[in-house]
Amino acid sequence: MRIDLQIDVTIEHTVERARWLQETGVDGLFTFEGRHDVFLPLALATQATGLPVMTNVAIALPRSPLHLAHAAHDLQVLSGGRFALGLGSQVRTHIERRYGAVWDRPVARMGETVGATREILAAWHEQRRPTWQGEFSRHDFMPPMFCPEPTPWGPPPVLMGGLGPKMTATAGATADGLLLMPFNSREHLLERTLPAVHDGRERAGRTDEPFEFVPQVIAAVGETDEELTTSLAGARSLVAFYASTPAYRSVLELAGLGELQPRLAELVREGRTDEMTALVDDDVYDLIAVRGTPEECAKLIGAKFAGIGDRACVYFPGQRHRQELVAALVGAMHGLDS
Repeated sequence: MRIDLQIDVTIEHTVERARWLQETGVDGLFTFEGRHDVFLPLALATQATGLPVMTNVAIALPRSPLHLAHAAHDLQVLSGGRFALGLGSQVRTHIERRYGAVWDRPVARMGETVGATREILAAWHEQRRPTWQGEFSRHDFMPPMFCPEPTPWGPPPVLMGGLGPKMTATAGATADGLLLMPFNSREHLLERTLPAVHDGRERAGRTDEPFEFVPQVIAAVGETDEELTTSLAGARSLVAFYASTPAYRSVLELAGLGELQPRLAELVREGRTDEMTALVDDDVYDLIAVRGTPEECAKLIGAKFAGIGDRACVYFPGQRHRQELVAALVGAMHGLDS
């Protein structure tokens, strides 16, 4: 099973970190839109390594499809055809109050953004005018001087993150693949996510087209008790944060844990975030994330996503591991193929 790891450093250390990760034997690199721009580190990583790179995710709703297409095209060129554009919607508070953008019918907007971006990229590759006229944007004007040259590798794939049935069905209808959210359970994936994606693909007449599932995994990895304790603290904290969010309640409800979400949300509102991890016991944590030695974590990841995906994007929240430990996890993930 292939494994991608996050470039999780400040921009001035991107090149060093990308090379460090490449030395572990990792199969690809990704960025998350957090404290820094999601695209610029990948431009540096493409020049520092020969690894595939992707955004996981770039927030789509505040951006124009044309802006996304330009960034995707140029990273495809810089990487020599090793780029994938991963897009996500975020939630209302972030879109309105952090990005200062419009939150209105996010499912429909995401579907249009993905579709329009793919159409622009295809038009550039085919050296023609795009023909997108949607409800939220129109892209049918592209004089030759504004049309980038086609690449030998074709347009990069456009993947979409989602969890709920409407968003995942939209991904099936419009995107080249689905980025499976890290707050998920195998039961939720099999009973809710996969049927919704299939429904979206069927309604769009896309069941014969290739479609990729890319799992995202929260992991606490350690070879000693001290390493594992430190790693688990950061991973458990992230699970608690996700669990407090209404958007993820359906995962908990399916496991009979729905009331945990409002309890955690109340702690967030009261500023008692240091008390949240106490509510995420081992059963809750193991439902969502993995923990253990590199070999144990690899087996758990392989079991969770068996028959769904052959590649995983792994997060080490709040953790900075020694290179040998990361390399051991990469090697154990590769060993799952046999």
